[in-house]
Formats: sequence, structure tokens, C-alpha cells
Amino acid sequence: MSELRVTLGGSERVVDAGTTAGQVLDGGSRIVAARVGGELRDLEYVVRDGDVIEGVEIDSKDGRDILRHSTAHVMAQAVQEIFPEAKLGIGPPVENGFYYDFDVENPFTPEDLKRVEKRMRELVKQGQRFSRRVVSDEEAREELAAEPYKLELIGLKGGAADEESVEVGGAELTIYDNLDAKSGELCWKDLCRGPHLPTTRNIPAFKLMRSGGAYWRGSEKNPQLQRIYGTAWESRDKQNEYLKMLEEAEKRDHRRLGAELDLFSFPSEIGSGLPVFHPKGGIIRRELENYSRIRHEQAGYSFVNTPHITKGHLYEVSGHLDWYRDGMFPPMEVEGAEYFLKPMNCPMHNLIFSSRGRSYKELPLRLFEFGTVYRYEKSGVVHGLTRVRGLTQDDAHIYCTREQMQDELHSLLGFVLDLLRDYGLDDFYLELSTRNDEKYVGTDAEWEEATEALREAAERSGLELVPDPAGAAFYGPKISVQARDAIGRSWQMSTIQLDFQMPQRFNLEYQAADGSRQRPIKIHRALFGSIERFFGVLLEHYAGAMPPWLSPVQVVGIPIADEHVPYLEEVAAKLKARGIRVEVDSSSDRMQKKIRNAQKQKVPFMLLAGDEDVSKGAVSFRYRSGEQNNGVPVDEAVAEIVKAVEDRIQV
Repeated sequence: MSELRVTLGGSERVVDAGTTAGQVLDGGSRIVAARVGGELRDLEYVVRDGDVIEGVEIDSKDGRDILRHSTAHVMAQAVQEIFPEAKLGIGPPVENGFYYDFDVENPFTPEDLKRVEKRMRELVKQGQRFSRRVVSDEEAREELAAEPYKLELIGLKGGAADEESVEVGGAELTIYDNLDAKSGELCWKDLCRGPHLPTTRNIPAFKLMRSGGAYWRGSEKNPQLQRIYGTAWESRDKQNEYLKMLEEAEKRDHRRLGAELDLFSFPSEIGSGLPVFHPKGGIIRRELENYSRIRHEQAGYSFVNTPHITKGHLYEVSGHLDWYRDGMFPPMEVEGAEYFLKPMNCPMHNLIFSSRGRSYKELPLRLFEFGTVYRYEKSGVVHGLTRVRGLTQDDAHIYCTREQMQDELHSLLGFVLDLLRDYGLDDFYLELSTRNDEKYVGTDAEWEEATEALREAAERSGLELVPDPAGAAFYGPKISVQARDAIGRSWQMSTIQLDFQMPQRFNLEYQAADGSRQRPIKIHRALFGSIERFFGVLLEHYAGAMPPWLSPVQVVGIPIADEHVPYLEEVAAKLKARGIRVEVDSSSDRMQKKIRNAQKQKVPFMLLAGDEDVSKGAVSFRYRSGEQNNGVPVDEAVAEIVKAVEDRIQV
């Protein structure tokens, strides 16, 4: 038998021809696949001379994706056994789970999902083997003649990089067979590029979560299929940890909290994804914006304001009509010209820069706006405040010289992180989004220079830097600040994008020290992303218990009896004079109910007063946590509350 040389862990090994990757790795149940020359392969892959092989562990990102995709196949098999008429769509892994789409006569019910999950557990115990085979287009069409959506995917082989590429991709078509563990007979099959787990027994833990409608390939012009979502993990403990997090996330859902705390709503009369903020929500939003304004003024930003609509020509110059039109609302015709609701502020800021001659002495010029923009999000992705159609960006654009670029990026990133910390977020990592080779403008050299400048600024921050290949918009690479909330979920917050293209498209210039005309560099920066989304994220981060400085009502005075109301109103007047938002509950409710009401509204401080408090010029100080400090002199209570608000502490 001939011998081959392969590399494993940096060391060369000699193996017999016909040896599989699984035999080379021999890593036990934790190794579920192989990475060969950078490509993921099944453990049954037969190695070739010169292969460089790495093991893929089940708890790695790739390992979890393979686990979840394999579980999706098991689910699809179970569905077709229970509902033989079901036609297959696609079944990719997604963050924390998987889904599979089916064309069925009736939507799935919760009882249907229980039946499917029960059958899946039986299939897992059977230990069916996932077996890959290459087929021609003709063979695939013949074998899958009864699966119209799979036939469509065959025609997409090697096409655009979209979600279908999970199922079909590369230069060859492959089908995965689920084979009986004992007899080797075919149990089920699916068109798929893989890789997969060795057997269904390698699935340690899974659970079906819910079902819902989804348009085929994401287009409203296509049939609506039924999608089943599930989750799968490398251990029961990890799955239980995730399910517990979901329970906590449900309690923190900003949509529920928004209604309970009377902060905002989405009137159907206005339209999907268009929120209105109620008085209490308006206070939070105002405080978010006011503090941001103060910090921006201190950092040398100039405030500007731009209209909500513009002639379409502006976005032709910027390139957005070419690249972003699907995300814009349809135009309206006014006096023979097409006008658009603006989807972003940056082209208008370019016009402010070019409104007169600029000197190098004015740079860096930092323009800032709370600018409301409008984006056409499909109804299926609109989600509370975190995915809306009308949003207000805290949008800044910095125009600087090439020599200033690196220092400006470094200071800008520091400014962003410090301000986010002031709002209570302090666990960050960064993503560096680089060029999408199918969707960009500019030269290779410009993109390389911009990318390396951002990389250097990110590395100077000392934070973890995660690559996001092909994630950049068409005019430049970007850094995204990812923040983890109180229960460990990651949210994309601020973005910093370096742009060499817009200044060229708008012919922006400044006069340099030597009298020559030079092109500025442009930096795009949204710190919150949008006020609406940031509001929703903070509401979930704090579970509705906003820190005192952001709380709509910071103090509630609770009298023991009606005769104590005037005393508490005097205390309230002292607090109001110091800028504190305070109410006195003079309702007919009993004291304990007043306390419960204040706790439900998540008010940070309650000041109780009875005969003894009045006689001593004091209050009983009750905190949101339930702790109480009795007999606190009024002036001390006022000072403590004012300090908590001014120092932006959490209580």
C-alpha cells in the first residue's frame, strides 16, 4: 500500500493511502470535522498527499455550525416522515441555532413541533450516518424531481453568495444521505454541500423553538413557506445556559417594557417601524441626547441640521441610488423632480463642507447632527426599536488631512468608548469590516491604506479585534464597536468608517499650507447607531431599571397618611429646585400599594414620611432594591439623590 505525507499540528506524518481525516485526527467525540487546506471537510474525507489537516472541535464556531446544520437535516427528515407532502426549502445554521423551511399545506402547530422533536430524538438514537456523494446536475435533478425548491437551487450552483449557498455552493453538487447505522440502507437524503457530523449520535442537545412564515429566498414575490427554528449545543449544560438566557431576555424585552413603563408605542395608524415616544420615553430620549450634545461640544464638534428630503440627484452623486436603492423609500415627484426621504445624512454634510472655501487651518472639521433618516426595512425584519423604518442617527462626519487621519481615528475611538461607558456599557470588542469585492468603489491601494489605518487604530485600543470579511459598505472599511449587555448578548453599537471616495465624488477640497488644493479624508461615525436602537438596547441592558440620571421619574414621595402630603410636597420642591424629576403620590391608594406602584415603574428612590419623619425634618429613604434607610435628614436625602444623578450611578 502506498504512503502519503500529511501535516497535523505543524508536524509531518506518514499515512497509508485511503486514510480518512478522522483516522488522522483520532480526536474522540469532540472532533466533529476537519479543516483541510483551510476548507471544512467531513471526517470521512480521504486525505491526499501534502494535505494540511486541523481538527474542528464541536464547541468551536465552525463546530457548532456543523452540529446545527446536521440537526436541521434531522429535523427535515422527521418533518417529511410525519408530513410526507412537505417540500424542502433550505436549512442553514444561524446564530445560536438553525432553521429549515418547508412548503406545507397548513402552518405548523405547537403540537406538530412536539411530534417532530420526538421523532428527531428517535433518529438521533438510531445513529444514522451522514454520507456525502458528488452528483452531476442531471443526477441531482433526477433524484430530487419531487423537490421543486431544490431543483431551483441546482440552477443557482456557484451563484451569488447568499443564504442558499449554505445548501449549494462551489463547483460541484453534493447530496448527503442519511444511512441506517446497521444495514447501511438509505433513510433520507438532501442536496447540501456539508460538511456534517459523522452520525446523528454526535448531536448532544437540541430543542425546537418556534415556527413562522418565511418567503422563499427572502422575496415577497415568492411563495411563503413555513420555517421551524431550533437550537442545538455541544452539551445539555450549554443548552440549558442558553435557554436560561432566553428566559432572562424575554423578561427584558424592550417592547414589553416600553408598554409597561409607558415609554413608546407603534400606532398602526402611522405605520410599521415608526415609533412614537410618550412623555416618559421622551424624557429618557432627551437625556440621552442632551448628555451626548455636551460631550460633543467638549470634543470640538460643530452642530448642523439638514432636511428630511432631497432631490434624487444628490444620491446619484454619492452613489447611494446605485448601491442602496432597495433600502430607500420610493421617490415622490415634486415640480418635475424626484425627491427621496433621506436614508443617510453624509451627502448633505458634504454640501456643508463645500458651501465655501476651506483652509487646512479649519481641519479637522467635525460636523455632528441628530439627523432623522428613513429606510425601507421589510416588514419581516422590523423589530421594536432595534429595527425601525424611521430612525435618528447621532451622525458625525470628520473631514481631516491625510496627516491627521491616524491621530483622529485613535482619539475618535477613545471618545466613542468613553461615552458608551458613561451610558453604562463597558464590555467591548471590535469588528473590522473589510471590502466586499463585488460591491465597492475606489482603488485597491485606497482600500488597503484605509483598512490598515483602521486596523492600527483598533489595535491601539487594546480591545479584541474580530475580522468581518466583506462586511464593509461600498465606499470604505469600518470598525464596529460591539458591546455586551448585562446578560452577555452582543450588540453592534458605534461604527467608524474611513472614506476616500465621497470627497472625490463631491470634489471636496481645502487649501493646504503651501497654497495647493488638496482632497480631505472623510470619517463617518455614528456613536449610538440610532437613538431608537440605543434606547432599546439600554432598556434591555438595565431591564427597565434605568440609572437615576436617565429615569423619567427619579423620586416618588410616599406619605404614610394624607396629612403628610404637604410635607412631602415641600421636600419635592427642594428636589425640583436642584433639577430632580419628582412626584408625590397623593392618590387614595394605601401606602403599600403606592410602594408597589413605584417599584413596578422602577423609580430609583422613594421618600416616605410619617409623623416621626415630619417632627425630625427627615424622610425614610427607600431604594429600588428594597433597602431602606430611616430618619435621613431632608438636606442629606436631597444631596444623596443629586449626587447619584450627577455622577450617573446605578442604584
